[in-house]
Amino acid sequence: MKAFIQFTLGLFTLSLLAGCGEEIDHNKIRQKGFVYCGQGGPSTFNPQLVDSGITSETLSPQIYNTLLTLDNDNYQPVASLATSWKVNKEGTEYIFDLRKGVQFQNTAWFTPSRAMNADDVVFSFHRIIDSTNPFHYVGSGLYPWFSGIDFSNLVVDVTALSPHRVKFTLSRPDNSFLSNIATSHAVILSKEYALQLELSDEKGMLDSHPIGTGPFYLAEYQVNDLIRLKRHNGYWKTRPKMEQVVFDISQRGTGTLAKLLRKECDVLNSPLSSQLPIIEQNDDVQLTAKPAMNISFVAVNTSHPALNDARVRKALNYAINRQNILDSVYYGTGSQAYSVLPPSSWAYQKDAIQIRYDRNYALALLREAGYSKGLELTMSVPLEPRAYNPSPRKTAELIQANFADVGITLNLMTNDRFDRSHLDSNANIDLYLTGWIANTGDPDNFLRPLLSCDSKRVGLNVSSWCNPDFDFLLDLALEVDKLRYRKNLYKQAQNILNEEFPVIPLNHGMQMQAHDTSLKGFKVSPFNAQPFDTVERLQ
Repeated sequence: MKAFIQFTLGLFTLSLLAGCGEEIDHNKIRQKGFVYCGQGGPSTFNPQLVDSGITSETLSPQIYNTLLTLDNDNYQPVASLATSWKVNKEGTEYIFDLRKGVQFQNTAWFTPSRAMNADDVVFSFHRIIDSTNPFHYVGSGLYPWFSGIDFSNLVVDVTALSPHRVKFTLSRPDNSFLSNIATSHAVILSKEYALQLELSDEKGMLDSHPIGTGPFYLAEYQVNDLIRLKRHNGYWKTRPKMEQVVFDISQRGTGTLAKLLRKECDVLNSPLSSQLPIIEQNDDVQLTAKPAMNISFVAVNTSHPALNDARVRKALNYAINRQNILDSVYYGTGSQAYSVLPPSSWAYQKDAIQIRYDRNYALALLREAGYSKGLELTMSVPLEPRAYNPSPRKTAELIQANFADVGITLNLMTNDRFDRSHLDSNANIDLYLTGWIANTGDPDNFLRPLLSCDSKRVGLNVSSWCNPDFDFLLDLALEVDKLRYRKNLYKQAQNILNEEFPVIPLNHGMQMQAHDTSLKGFKVSPFNAQPFDTVERLQ
């Protein structure tokens, strides 16, 4: 308990000294690990509590495991902490057999006395779905990714049938259920650790001092400087090859590309498109790029009087020159969006009629809607580059010029990053330049969290748009058992979006990573970072 208290106080002190941490000793780290840069700092270390960012996209696969994972090629669920599963004929009961002997991490603040079992799985999901759970309201009490897919109303209960068998009972059939619990959000926590925190009245540490079963554990966190992960020697798969991974999250000094070229950084996540020519000319750096399941879009606040008119939203869509954005921002690494779904989705439907650049049609629609003398709007613009938009500010400026060309004055309001859970504080925003990175290959993972009535009800639907017909199609698509029927339903849903335009699709980006050629063993996925357990440095 003494070490536990000392570490707690140490982290608290570091949080008060934000930005004043020690410089990263890269030469020392290179001997037994590597430095990863290119992302901002976390608001929490628990991916249950976020819907995007470094916690769910990069840290979660290192610290935690999930019952299932998604195959990187066909996007189908495969075994992980669960070795097998079966479902009843009605599609409402799923029984999982759990892997035996999986060890939780041993840290300065927790020493596990047992391996993972069904109680941990039950606790992990009950925290989300059961409002009487002692940890449900710890922290924000919000589970944005799960709220967006209506998880709490889908999962009626999770019960332990034996120490290594667990049952999920659903309120209705759901074709996306297995994929959803394979995402980096659906992590398995330690119930034993939670009980210890409850006894010491330190429940918040479940999210700030994580304990998982993944290949690395959190060893050090300096706010606005670094996150240090160390090897979990008891990892149930092959022992990780690297002893540590350090995430450089500092914003001071030179940019991340300069750090990569000076070998102060080994891995650069999502480099800017304008940086690619420099990276490709460097023989010591390897660039990997692959199509990703993402979309950049403008979310339209339909509660705005003018934007409640579909003709105005259509006009905004026709006013945007997407090809110009591709040429100026993506440098050949992106593709134009003709749907909210990316081309790699099995339900993708290209609509080059509704989604196109047509200045004259935009002017006509504005005139018809009564805005021939102009319109003034505000747009929220995050500054953090993402895979779906490598330069948000430049994209926003190009849209601003397009809108000015049809008589619309667009005022840009910049912020470090965009957070859907803080929409209430942005009541004066008319448009949001944002995007989405899918966690699964299922179309529902794009459409429901972004645009469903349930998502609006919990305050996560950025457009404040609700269409019962659209929701009916989504619900039916999760219940029908033939792929061709599902595909037809999702095409109808896309048709509604391309008539209503609560969001205006822009472009799809590539998932890119640059790393020092001395490293090998990175696994690639269209969704997020993969575990770094196989990464090693060549001698």
